[in-house]
Amino acid sequence: MLRRIYDWCIDAAHKPYALWILGAVAFAESSFFPVPPDIMLLPMSLAQPRRAWLFAGVCTAASVAGGIIGYLIGAVLYDSLGHWLIHLYGLEGKVEAFRASYAQWGAVIILLKGLTPIPYKLVTITSGFAGYNIWLFVLCSIVARGGRFFVVAVLLNRYGDFIRAELEKRLALWVTVLTITLLLGFYIAYRLV
Repeated sequence: MLRRIYDWCIDAAHKPYALWILGAVAFAESSFFPVPPDIMLLPMSLAQPRRAWLFAGVCTAASVAGGIIGYLIGAVLYDSLGHWLIHLYGLEGKVEAFRASYAQWGAVIILLKGLTPIPYKLVTITSGFAGYNIWLFVLCSIVARGGRFFVVAVLLNRYGDFIRAELEKRLALWVTVLTITLLLGFYIAYRLV
């Protein structure tokens, strides 16, 4: 099963619609979808290492665009549903402290969490909820997401053949490591929020 999915992703890199799928996954992951774009970025960049830069650029642009939607979700849901939930849980007194903290450390939070396996949608929605400056949010998102995806592009462009051989030799092991990393990212994210 893993081999078929991997082979499909490798093969998909050569299809004319590959960039659209990659962009859609990156966009959705930043606002509501639980699967990170790395699932497609890695095999596509392995299949075509010379296009890794293009793939990273598409991921960055789509992730930032999706992040803006996530930001709007946080901002809009706070006004409609957020007040009720905060009152329900008796957190009225803590909202302003949270916003003040996010105003002071928001850029650091966005930059650090944008580079980690912590689901980025949590950062985007929280930024909207906290009323973080949208332009600083977009700038930090470009730096963080671009940094993450272009590091992958550099590594796969330079060492793609070695990485591909190692990955294909021990596919189950590397998928397990990736899954554990993602689950750990979700766990850490929910413990911090």
